[in-house]
Amino acid sequence: MHAQELGWPSYRISPVERWQGSIHDRQEDCIAEEAPIALIYNGEPYAVMLATPLDLEDFALGFSLTEGIVASGTEVESIRVYQRADGIEVRMRIPAARCQAATDKGRNLAGRTGCGLCGARTIQQAMRRPAPVGQGVQVSSSELVRVLVELSNHQKLNRITGAVHAAAWAVPGQGIQNVREDVGRHNALDKLIGALARRGADFGEGFVVVTSRASYEMVQKCASVGIGFLAAISAPTGLAVRLAEDAGVTLIGFARGDNHVVYANPQRLRHDET
Repeated sequence: MHAQELGWPSYRISPVERWQGSIHDRQEDCIAEEAPIALIYNGEPYAVMLATPLDLEDFALGFSLTEGIVASGTEVESIRVYQRADGIEVRMRIPAARCQAATDKGRNLAGRTGCGLCGARTIQQAMRRPAPVGQGVQVSSSELVRVLVELSNHQKLNRITGAVHAAAWAVPGQGIQNVREDVGRHNALDKLIGALARRGADFGEGFVVVTSRASYEMVQKCASVGIGFLAAISAPTGLAVRLAEDAGVTLIGFARGDNHVVYANPQRLRHDET
């Protein structure tokens, strides 16, 4: 069930005054929505995240995987989305042992839209080190360029509002297979991972492109499910680069047009001869 079916829109149309120098006009503008999303496991609250109220089943599953709450998508027995007066609840059923472990480490703060580690109680919890990823894919530089060009055509909500990030999944030779959007870059990636898990995709057969910077949490989320190739249109952080090196993730920044910078594990990117 999508949030729109519950009556919570992904954007609203609002009157604005648009100025160009000394000239202004009264118009209507499309404004992206964000809503508090309560993630609840077996009746126990875990976290409240601010997110775009779209693809919430994907978000809940992806978050559960990248947070290490469940080890596989099959452990999430059910996902139900409920409209509340001031937000949305996503209720999940997972094995009792998993729920107890999640409750023991549950986040104690609401997660802001742009936050990936908000509410983590300890440094160890925040700085989880995923196992090294597998061999993964070989991606040609021309394939990467094609995906970057193609991505803008898949950013439907951003085309309307100009306010959301996208995370895309591409398979060499097949182009973009899935895209998810959200006002938060971490949420967009969680939604993408959840969508892939729901359809049983092989995380080692493709790569991820994100319309944001590559922070530590973005690398962490990819590595935690075995994605070995992450390209971002903006810069990485130093912590992200170090994690990518340790986890074996190919990390690319400033991927725009036919330009890019490889920061870690270049072996998966094959540069075409010119």
